[in-house]
Amino acid sequence: MRLRQILLLLLLALAVGAFVALDLGRFLSFEQLKASQASFAQLHAEQPLTVAAVYFLLYVAATALSIPGATIITLAGGAIFGLWQGLLIVSFASSVGATLAFLASRFVLRDWVEGKFGNRLADINAGVDKEGAFYLFTLRLIPVVPFFLINLLMGLTRMKVWTFYGVSQIGMLAGTAVFVNAGTQLAQLESVQGILSPALLGSFVLLGIFPLIARRIVAAVQKRKVYARWADQRPKTFDRNLIVIGGGAGGLVSAYIAAAVKAKVTLIEAHKMGGDCLNYGCVPSKALIKSAKLAQQMRHGSKYGLSDASPSFSFKAVMQRVHDVIAAIEPHDSIERYTGLGVEVLQGYGRLVNPWTVEVALNDGTTQRLTARSIVIAAGARPFVPPLPGLDDVGYVTSDTLWDEFAKLDEVPQRLVVLGGGPIGSELAQSFARLGSHVTQVEMGARIMVREDEEVSELAKVSLEADGVQVLTGHKALRCELVNGEKTLVVEHAGAEKRIVFDQLLCAVGRVARLQGYGLEDLGIPTHRTVQTNEYLQTIYPNIYAAGDVAGPFQFTHTAAHQAWYAAVNALFGEWKLFKADYSVIPWATFIDPEVARVGLNEQEAKEKNIPYEVTKYGIDDLDRAIADSETHGFVKVLTVPGKDKILGVTIVGAHAGDLLAEYVLAMKHGLGLNKILGTIHTYPTMSEANKYAAGEWKRAHAPQKLLAWAKKYHDFKRGV
Repeated sequence: MRLRQILLLLLLALAVGAFVALDLGRFLSFEQLKASQASFAQLHAEQPLTVAAVYFLLYVAATALSIPGATIITLAGGAIFGLWQGLLIVSFASSVGATLAFLASRFVLRDWVEGKFGNRLADINAGVDKEGAFYLFTLRLIPVVPFFLINLLMGLTRMKVWTFYGVSQIGMLAGTAVFVNAGTQLAQLESVQGILSPALLGSFVLLGIFPLIARRIVAAVQKRKVYARWADQRPKTFDRNLIVIGGGAGGLVSAYIAAAVKAKVTLIEAHKMGGDCLNYGCVPSKALIKSAKLAQQMRHGSKYGLSDASPSFSFKAVMQRVHDVIAAIEPHDSIERYTGLGVEVLQGYGRLVNPWTVEVALNDGTTQRLTARSIVIAAGARPFVPPLPGLDDVGYVTSDTLWDEFAKLDEVPQRLVVLGGGPIGSELAQSFARLGSHVTQVEMGARIMVREDEEVSELAKVSLEADGVQVLTGHKALRCELVNGEKTLVVEHAGAEKRIVFDQLLCAVGRVARLQGYGLEDLGIPTHRTVQTNEYLQTIYPNIYAAGDVAGPFQFTHTAAHQAWYAAVNALFGEWKLFKADYSVIPWATFIDPEVARVGLNEQEAKEKNIPYEVTKYGIDDLDRAIADSETHGFVKVLTVPGKDKILGVTIVGAHAGDLLAEYVLAMKHGLGLNKILGTIHTYPTMSEANKYAAGEWKRAHAPQKLLAWAKKYHDFKRGV
């Protein structure tokens, strides 16, 4: 920090310090204002210009120094000068003072803040460049954030000074008028009974409802702005209440809710109902995992007092079972079921023509146009395929295509390379290794399952390696080669190249939202990896919503369904009440063996966010049921607020971890602490007792030692010792 910045900071600190030391705040009270009312009025009558000038400078100083009491000073302006003169003086004084505070914050703090948080500020500055003036105007018009904080925080951005001043001058005008008008009424008070005067009551009512009115005005202005180019295309009547694009978890739940409340709804799906989860993700992978786990248990029958046996099976039969499981669950998401629920289902590709019209290219070759008051985009996500040179030459499968491609094979792939160390890659790598493949898992990062704590990643790696997976972390895939019919992946590790020969290559490096082909770009709907929405899941068009993987930030079936509730309810009833999507308690699980399940914070996230926490850990190797089932690997780790039983997050590693997590999800959702879990009866012998014993570990660590010492003395006394 430069010398001039330090000097200015010292001057500001001295000014604020003098204000506190001299107790000048005593003059900024309603009682003092009333007591001085007559004196101010007389002084203003004798020297109007001097009083106005002094008042203006004092107001500027108070605002520039962010001294509390601006409300009283504003009321005083109305009391002394009346409505119009007071409004003129206060309006300019507040804007000038706010701009000085803005400049002081910029001069003293911005360089330091940018040096420390430059990467985070880059996105904020980009947003300020694009919509900063409107955002500032909204904050000025709706006093959600204290004005002095707005002044200081805006100074840290790249907003232009004249933009800040101009927007502040206009944005604060309406609110200033309300307060100055209230001041003119307060000036007329002669007794407590005067508070009941209609004029004063009207001023206070206006103060109360002003934020609501302002919010409506801002919403109307923003809505008019965004719909301006489509004004002549808005239908007078609508074919549907709701159109949903996408028949995965998000789309199905949105359509279901709309039909349940008797809205007219159309669901558009181009391919398979049920989306990724039913056809390519959750369902087939869990069916495969079950078969693979049974094969592994047969190999280790001696753990259960049986003979070890080499499983004999047909890989085609295993893959057929996967498809049979999909077929068994398919009716739950079928066209017939949703039609029976009252949903119109169209098979084809939906594309937005304008904010209310969707053009459907039906699978039979025809085209249909439908209008709706609201639209939900639930287009899902697809596997990301890295741009590796030679990848197309050697061929590859993804988590979407492997189920059909591998079903054609007579035997399990002998040499399988899995690109990616996330949940999908780890689940499939372990499963195919257990079915007999020689699996090499390649991860560019330092560890697999990087979103989990390091000890969890290490445990997962050890487990996969125990099942025969060669886990290569810190290996960057460079290219694929096809030489004399032999497929090879070339990777780099520690500066040296390494060649991995394979028969099949599985790309499992993540999934990306489906953003193209839906007309989003034609309507100007912003997308950056996902469709950008507000807290109500609205896009820039308040009647167009997004839910599920296409909206992010999570890519789970259960969060897609969770978001779909908010999207559907807001789309159908948002003109009366909008609900903010709640992401406070989001669980997830990775179904390797042992399973990894988590909700809330883990240790690495708590450290990154500088959130204080305590750790309580219970080893599942101590659990009776785990011992009986020979599943004695894993733990329950709970993060709590220091000194309290409030749960911040839970990580469970072990058999049925995904099921065990549900109790903690419920507890966190409803604000229940570890004491409540400890006081809940858990069936013996079950894995669920691990949750109770983890709570018991916390209780023992927080036992009141002084009280226990007195208890010991009491019992000694009772024994006559």
